[in-house]
Amino acid sequence: MLAGRAFELFGSGLGANPIEAMMDHLGQWGLRFLLLTLGITPLAVTLRKPWLMKIRRMIGLFAFTYLSLHFLTWLVLDKWLEPAAIVEDIAERPFITVGFAALLLLLPLAVTSTNGWMRRLGRRWHSLHRLVYPAAVLACIHFWWQVKADLTEPLIYSAILAALLGWRLWRAKKFRGLFSSLRVPAQPTK
Repeated sequence: MLAGRAFELFGSGLGANPIEAMMDHLGQWGLRFLLLTLGITPLAVTLRKPWLMKIRRMIGLFAFTYLSLHFLTWLVLDKWLEPAAIVEDIAERPFITVGFAALLLLLPLAVTSTNGWMRRLGRRWHSLHRLVYPAAVLACIHFWWQVKADLTEPLIYSAILAALLGWRLWRAKKFRGLFSSLRVPAQPTK
């Protein structure tokens, strides 16, 4: 009776390959949370709602958790921790290497996300946490390369990422221009 209920709860909707369905689901939600994390700053600035910044860390940790579970599902349930199967899969599918690189870039961000690490690292904390940008790019490439037929969804995620990164570049350029106009020009020497 209980086993039947568990099958109904966990077995329905996963299709013929439940491990692949679970990996896809975890990976897509991880990417969504990652993009949402990157979207909080433009949203907070545009809407002038600084309280939104307080939830950015939590959503970033959700992203890391889902992406870690995505990786662990592949590693444990799909490859059964067999080194030969893992190496073969990596050699045949470069998207796995790109996805793993993205996860490795996110690991120090998750570890140093506490207030204690922010204090210890000081200004270097911001520099370290800029690794989220290449990690997000690699995550989108991983998803793009993994999809076999319909590229609509990876294209949407990539367009969202491009817009978020474009906003940051525009804002950085805007502020650089503001500060450069405030500089005092050098006095010619006589």
